[in-house]
Amino acid sequence: MTTTARRAIVSGRVQGVGFRAFAQQTAREAGVRGWVRNLPDGRVETAVEGEESAVRQYLDALRRGPLAGKLAELVEEELPPQGFQIFEITG
Repeated sequence: MTTTARRAIVSGRVQGVGFRAFAQQTAREAGVRGWVRNLPDGRVETAVEGEESAVRQYLDALRRGPLAGKLAELVEEELPPQGFQIFEITG
């Protein structure tokens, strides 16, 4: 299995709407590992790794977001795999 890793910054109405909990649940469903956190400027940052199809499933779900959220933009970049063991909310 080849591990793919991505970092994404999500902007829009993504804080105070359950976005991090949504990301964590979505990560569990997709079978990916990593983390998600709020940024001081109102955006959300996430880093995730797993099989390419699972990472894509996770990021595609984030683009749709939770019902209460309103995603304006998701910018992603490739990362080297970090060896994450779980998916967690870090901040």
